[in-house]
Amino acid sequence: MMRRVYMDANATTPLLPEILEAMQPYFVERFGNASSVHSFGQQARGAVEQARIKVAALLHCRPAEIVFTSGGTESDNLALFGTTKPGDHVITTTIEHHAVLHAAEQLARSGREVTFVPADDNGVVDPEDVRRALRPSTRLISVMMANNETGAIQPVAAIGAIAAESGVQFHTDAVQAAGKLPMDVAKIGCNLLSISGHKIHAPQGTGALFVRKDTKIEPLMYGGTHERQRRAGTENLAGIVGLGKAAEIAARSLEDGSTQQIAALRDRLEREILARVTDAGVHSGQVMRVPNTTNLWFDHQEGEALVISLDLKGLAVSGGSACASGASEPSHVLTAMRVPADRARASLRFSLSKLTTAEDVDYAVEIVPQAVAKLRELSPFYHKNDTASADAGRVATAQI
Repeated sequence: MMRRVYMDANATTPLLPEILEAMQPYFVERFGNASSVHSFGQQARGAVEQARIKVAALLHCRPAEIVFTSGGTESDNLALFGTTKPGDHVITTTIEHHAVLHAAEQLARSGREVTFVPADDNGVVDPEDVRRALRPSTRLISVMMANNETGAIQPVAAIGAIAAESGVQFHTDAVQAAGKLPMDVAKIGCNLLSISGHKIHAPQGTGALFVRKDTKIEPLMYGGTHERQRRAGTENLAGIVGLGKAAEIAARSLEDGSTQQIAALRDRLEREILARVTDAGVHSGQVMRVPNTTNLWFDHQEGEALVISLDLKGLAVSGGSACASGASEPSHVLTAMRVPADRARASLRFSLSKLTTAEDVDYAVEIVPQAVAKLRELSPFYHKNDTASADAGRVATAQI
């Protein structure tokens, strides 16, 4: 049987057994509607509120400031559309996830003014560029905490301070930071913060938005008075329980050394692959990144072909954001970092999870150089007299 190794955790993570175990009673035995007054409903309400306490503990906020949603995309959209109106000015960046980027583009089409602040060549935003973009009409700043493609950590605390000085609300998309970086909403200085369950081993279709007390927000959906009238709709009971358990595990991982272990595996993966492949490198390698993510470029080939070749050998990686899968254009993040289009298309994201093992890294280190060499041999852009041929010569006979 072929070995299967999953290194695409920034796209989604598998449900941990202990999270599934926590959820199971709420599918059948404790199925009540959390808005019902009878004992079934009250039991469900208690489970929702316990989960809210656990998510709040991860973010160091009040439980009442947590709004449960269907995931990061809904949380981002609620933050952007719920706090602005036509005529307002919004500042965001060119490296945001599409959940913010496309939402901001829609804001611009619906009467808001939007400024897209650039990132530098390492994929990091300069807080002073945010300051310079401020206008009297600026209502909201939205800057991600960590980039989903490169892992680059953004200076959100500095941006939060600028927002506070200016009396502007600040939202951060922390989907790729949750469980990987310590988070304290007071230290960040944000009014709003988004997380997604399936990035931290909770089920897909779950998420949360932190909404600081006294931050006014208009709902996207109307119906009942759920979530203190901020998000109508019967709560996803089992999913919320799973998100709460995942938040509890994530908080523990930040204290017990688990994240450092993942970082060590990521660093070894990166180091050993680059030692075996020439004309290759790492995007955002000169800046602080979340511990599980590396984005490597391999010149003289197409990244999509390499993703397929590795998948055929049992290794799952990504060419970038899962939300842009199948796109023919190069990554908008790498483009914003001024990476040439051919190199951007030759880039792969490796993202590890709690379940990644040293043996998984060993396997990736073995097969990635082989796949790169084989595809370079087949590429019309690759020639044996190129300096790039050194790595191919070492493993040209490898079969993939």
